[in-house]
Amino acid sequence: MRLTVVGCAAAWGRGAEAASSCYLVEAGDTAIVLDLGQGAFARLATLRRPESLAAILVSHSHADHCVDLVPLRHYLRYEARATAGTVALHAPADLPARFDALTGESGFLDDLAFSPVAPGELRFGPLRVTAARVAHTDDSYAFRVVEDGADDGAASALVYSGDCGDPGDLVELLRPGDTLLAEASFGAGPVPPGVAHLDAAGAAEAARDGGAARLLLTHLQPDVDPGAAQERAAALFPGEIALARPTMALDV
Repeated sequence: MRLTVVGCAAAWGRGAEAASSCYLVEAGDTAIVLDLGQGAFARLATLRRPESLAAILVSHSHADHCVDLVPLRHYLRYEARATAGTVALHAPADLPARFDALTGESGFLDDLAFSPVAPGELRFGPLRVTAARVAHTDDSYAFRVVEDGADDGAASALVYSGDCGDPGDLVELLRPGDTLLAEASFGAGPVPPGVAHLDAAGAAEAARDGGAARLLLTHLQPDVDPGAAQERAAALFPGEIALARPTMALDV
């Protein structure tokens, strides 16, 4: 199973590398995408044909995690001329209505095979995805992705936090040896009171308590110090730590 970071910026970014949340996961001929934030579609389309995706899973309805469903829909309809439903969309139940309101067009996302995401397991070819609620919005999810036949004890699963305000929510999804791809929006911290996000310490606590082998910090706001965030995480988590960057690819 291979992870490629398509976009890892926060709700806003600067420069050509500022595409937001989007992570491509591939196993054999099967590919899924976790989130599709602003600027991500253009880079995703250079990595593989978007109509070849089995599914897009959206962690929550904030724009920096899903707004590039707009160019994806246009591409599927007007360039690929893909049959409606070729790509599945698993997202919070309110997402289609939000895009109808945004675009002023009823049924805007009908080119995608929509299903409301809910706690439980989904299957796409050899990939099994477990969705679990996390503290952020009223309908936010983290995802655990594992390939059939993989040994969960050998860093074989990927856990993606989405946006998450409670490290304990991620511990429930983690198994020893997993890779945790965790938002650390506030870098070395602290997270402002009442804000449902993580900093590097919260991400590291989740990785440590869940027995992860590797921690990838992502979704950092552009004004935080990434080196300080990595150092803060290293003080709490003894495993491998890296900062997500666009086009980074690694085997899980």
